[in-house]
Amino acid sequence: MKWFLRIVSILMIILLLLVIFKWSTIKRLQHTMSLFEEDVIVQNFQNMEEAYNTSSFAPSTNPKINPKKTGYQLPEFYQLGVTSKNTNDFLDYSRTTGLLIIHNDTIVYESYHNDLQPDETHISWSVSKSLVATLVGIAVEREMFTIDEPVTKYLPQFKNTGYDNVIIKDILQMSSGVGFDENYADFNSDINKFGRAFAIGTSLEDFSKSLEREKEPGTVCHYVSINTQVLGLLLAQVTGRSITELTYEWLWEPMGAEHKANWIVDNTGFEVVLGGLNATLRDFSKLGLLYLNKGNYNNHQIISPEWISDATIPDSPHLMPDVSVRSLGYGYQWWIPPNDDGAFFAHGIYNQFIYIQPHKNLVITKLSANHHFKTEGSATVTDHLALFKAICKDF
Repeated sequence: MKWFLRIVSILMIILLLLVIFKWSTIKRLQHTMSLFEEDVIVQNFQNMEEAYNTSSFAPSTNPKINPKKTGYQLPEFYQLGVTSKNTNDFLDYSRTTGLLIIHNDTIVYESYHNDLQPDETHISWSVSKSLVATLVGIAVEREMFTIDEPVTKYLPQFKNTGYDNVIIKDILQMSSGVGFDENYADFNSDINKFGRAFAIGTSLEDFSKSLEREKEPGTVCHYVSINTQVLGLLLAQVTGRSITELTYEWLWEPMGAEHKANWIVDNTGFEVVLGGLNATLRDFSKLGLLYLNKGNYNNHQIISPEWISDATIPDSPHLMPDVSVRSLGYGYQWWIPPNDDGAFFAHGIYNQFIYIQPHKNLVITKLSANHHFKTEGSATVTDHLALFKAICKDF
């Protein structure tokens, strides 16, 4: 009996030690598993730094405060096919947390919902990808590499992986040929496996190296979030700087960001560049204004007009609207809707948007915690694009 009690005591001590030293991992995994649940999704999206390690950076030393003009009212209804839908009902249904409309560099509409405050950060998810692609463009213009080179020239550790000899441009255009299932509704999909692997401490680089080639690079637009993570690894390698430092120095400071922000990081301290940027509604909109103004914003030519054009106009048949995935065109980590007169947008899951309509000199930024995304997916994107088009008609 004594030996049995001794074994039980030892096992209890081991269990206690595991709980003590692995509690942060257990808590992170638990949070990840319930991240998108209806009753907590709003709070989770506004408080990501409470569950995950982050790398923060300050607002600009010369913040750009856009003038504000009151009086604009959202259209009461918008048209989705033959159906007329109530705007306010949809904003409620999609669990809107923030909506900002900027016309001619002036804020004409700004609203916050579900307890989000103007100075509070919110997760961007894949809107982060459009920012990372912008960092890539700046690095290219500084002649650190070209997008026509193979990524393994700079990341030799990716030889004999799905990314071996894939050119950087194909990675930018989600045409890497790497196999990956991005279905958030499927518990066993690759993207959900990635989330769990991240939560238990697997490094993002190790996970990225585990992916395999499925198609010939440059032939099919297949959305793979890990592509952006590889771009982040490339940037860190060629610059010798962290993504946090690059974001601040190359974008946050010259764009005149008003508030602090942060990147979620893995256990090695590397940023989750595929979707881990947390910032305020106004500061997300500044990325849209940068693209609207062809790379010149807050008295800085931050990136060239040529890159802006290349990034937002599909240049191959497999990237064109109505042909590529979800009937949307694709550029350098920017989406291009069909029949939308030159518009383009950044999008993150659960309906984060930066929508730019150059012909109307308009940027619409929307943050959401839309739990319906898990079951409705691309339909929620279609609904938002219809609303944005209705707003554009007012200008």
